[in-house]
Amino acid sequence: MAPMRAALASMALGLLLLLSGCGSGPKEPFKIVSGSENTVLEPIVSEFCRSRGVTCTFTYEGSLDIGLALGSAEGIDADAVWPASSVWIDLFDTGRKVKDTVSIAQMPVILGVRRSKAEALGWVGRPVTMADVLGAVKSGQLKFLMTSATQSNSGASAYLAMLTTALGGADRMMTADDLSRQDVRQTVGDLLSGVERSAGSSGWLADLYVKSAAEGTQYDAMWNYEALIKETNDKLRAAGNEALYAIYPADGIAVADSPLGFVSRGKGDATEAFFKDLVTFLQSEPVAKRIAATGRRIPLGNVTAAAQADSNLDPSRLLTAIRLPEPTVIRQALDLYQSALRKPSLTALCLDYSGSMAGEGEEQLEAALDFVLTPDRAAQVLVQWTPDDQILVYPFESRVRERLVASGEPVAQQALLEEARRNSADGGTDMYGCAMRALEDIVATPGRETYLPAIVLMTDGRSEGDAEALIAVWRRVTPHVPIFGITFGDADVSQLDSVAEATSGRVFDGRNDLAGAFRAARGYN
Repeated sequence: MAPMRAALASMALGLLLLLSGCGSGPKEPFKIVSGSENTVLEPIVSEFCRSRGVTCTFTYEGSLDIGLALGSAEGIDADAVWPASSVWIDLFDTGRKVKDTVSIAQMPVILGVRRSKAEALGWVGRPVTMADVLGAVKSGQLKFLMTSATQSNSGASAYLAMLTTALGGADRMMTADDLSRQDVRQTVGDLLSGVERSAGSSGWLADLYVKSAAEGTQYDAMWNYEALIKETNDKLRAAGNEALYAIYPADGIAVADSPLGFVSRGKGDATEAFFKDLVTFLQSEPVAKRIAATGRRIPLGNVTAAAQADSNLDPSRLLTAIRLPEPTVIRQALDLYQSALRKPSLTALCLDYSGSMAGEGEEQLEAALDFVLTPDRAAQVLVQWTPDDQILVYPFESRVRERLVASGEPVAQQALLEEARRNSADGGTDMYGCAMRALEDIVATPGRETYLPAIVLMTDGRSEGDAEALIAVWRRVTPHVPIFGITFGDADVSQLDSVAEATSGRVFDGRNDLAGAFRAARGYN
């Protein structure tokens, strides 16, 4: 019977595509800006687009990026947006550019714990609360991966669930007054001390977990979407690695609604009609079943994915969902996360002042520093430093010229900015030597386990020096310190890409938007 059902489903899908091709579509490419969690759904959307003879493009952005673009004067270069949650539309789309928003799936954010770790904690086969998670973190038995709450929806969802459960449970809708409670701040701050790696992308974080497992680094756990925990487990099993055991905190879980919305920007009726047909296609039963097979919860009758008993994943499980607060309260909660509750960062900035940076490159670098070290500007996009953060700055060329150190205090940032500006471009380039010096200083920092460390190479990427020596030393340092790159001018990214790949980092393109590139990099630290 199973082959017959599959054949009937295929016929139904084919008929749906045939019927959907009867209408007209836009002549220009249809642009979708989406959260990274939807990469697995892109092929399904592309099938529909091909059936209509329309070119559809996907651009993947973080939740905050999508929100900021919607709230900007320029608007967003998209015909549709597909963030993980309506929260980011509600927070930033004050001009109501997005219309006809439809939830495509529900995605609870849960904690995936390495099976052997879950067994050691006694969590297999019993309900687990956020208080249990807190106890494991405080006792030193649990660390986890989690995206930045101010840059990615999965991190924001986990954080809002932490706040809500600290207030007493899912039935409580958080208010602005609740955010000033010291007991709540203490509880959530203690929970966030368990973060071992952060990121600005849920998909990237899941890929990091899989890549690290293949290379022998076993992280304890990861906060992420239920569907991405499933995708991660599929990849882990295929590689012969230990799967994650799903923990659904019994006292409250935040659920993302995966809204697909049309961006009204005067491109005509055909474009809007195409969007509505796409939504109809995605909500049809044969397509909904395919989406459900990815582990997503579908708001359509009995369409659900099969449970996986060994990993405790069950998309049909009833959840204790938290009540999301008003958008203004969410914004205040995100400000609180960034300015007070998140785990402090220990960030080394290697600033390229070599001769190849003279002119435009040097001007861009100084503009980026002004953004990085000016609290009011950084706070506008939720990447401001806190007094507990440590900032190390290394102007370099063929050698490291000096080391500048400051806390995240505004006065200290201003002094650091003035000192860094005394440099000018001259000499050769050795970004590897700067990264090596920064790595050595991070390792020697007292209490470094209480920080999220990172090295950021701000350079045009044209370097002499010994990359292999840097990587050899990096491999001996645990926990590992990621090395990120931000590009300038007419950058050569090949060397930066190699370093980032070897150190579980990432390269951000600052050639057109330096502030945006640094903001993205801060989401990983």
